[in-house]
Amino acid sequence: MDRSSHPRSRRFAPVVAVAAAAALTLAGCSSSSGGKKSEEGGANASAGKADTPRMTVALVTHQAPGDTFWDTVRKGAEAAAAKDNIKLIYSADPNAGNQANLVQNAIDQKVDGIAVTLAKPDALKGVVGKAEKAGIPVVGLNSGLSDWKDLNLLEFFGQDESVAGEAFGKKLNEVGAKKVLCVMQEQGNVGLTQRCDGVAKTFEGKVDPQNVNGTDMPSVKSTITAKLKQDPSIDYVVTLGAPFALTAVQSVSDAGSKAKVATFDLNKDLIKAIKNDSIQFAVDQQPYLQGYLAVDGLWLYKNNGNYSGGGEQPVLTGPAFVDKSNVDRIGEFAAKGTR
Repeated sequence: MDRSSHPRSRRFAPVVAVAAAAALTLAGCSSSSGGKKSEEGGANASAGKADTPRMTVALVTHQAPGDTFWDTVRKGAEAAAAKDNIKLIYSADPNAGNQANLVQNAIDQKVDGIAVTLAKPDALKGVVGKAEKAGIPVVGLNSGLSDWKDLNLLEFFGQDESVAGEAFGKKLNEVGAKKVLCVMQEQGNVGLTQRCDGVAKTFEGKVDPQNVNGTDMPSVKSTITAKLKQDPSIDYVVTLGAPFALTAVQSVSDAGSKAKVATFDLNKDLIKAIKNDSIQFAVDQQPYLQGYLAVDGLWLYKNNGNYSGGGEQPVLTGPAFVDKSNVDRIGEFAAKGTR
């Protein structure tokens, strides 16, 4: 698509949108595991709604069933929708082709904006172009930092996974790790690959990548257990999502291994694990903020012509480490399901 035809190229100066923490109003409804079916969120909005005309925004992610990380993303999106007088339609599928079909469904519904994750950007490129041709603004979140500009998205909200991985590798050096098993729960997901590659770039020891089927947790557990039994020199298991870290703790026990576990991403159960030393540390990319800013960014674009990041730079939401030194403070928010 010719970038000159994109709304970002119109003749007015971009304004960087700054989201103040005080503006975050939590939505009262909880999140389900997603799936193929579209669902409305933010229906029980309370006081503080914008008086702008009602908008409809589709949030389409690559959430796998049971992956609680996305509950936090969705809560943030619902909070922004409640504040901004937005009807939020959430849908998800880990299969890239199916996710593209969900974006097409949003286009067919003539929504006012689409927020989409780009775990497998090549599969989404065509349908994102169709949305833009239909005059529907599209923003990216969570996955796709390396590709959002190539796909001509308005904005991107998320973590630089390579930078996060490099920071993780340095942290492993600090704690004296020598050999790491890096567990990737979704083969072909560019963000997960970037995380493990980033760890390998800065880690002074050896990184052994291991693909697992993240939709089958018993299989994840047995695969990690077998690997630890096979190679007792592994002294750290690095997982790329909170549920997999908790499963890895069980694998370490089952294997009789002395390996420690560290991870990317948080949930309230992981906070407890950090407190009791079964997980050493985690990288927080603030998924609540990703969902909130993506939806709020579409509202700001429609109602004030704003581009977060000036339309040229991503808005980074991580990485930040959570360990014993700050887990109590972060735990207050994780208990609410917002960190």
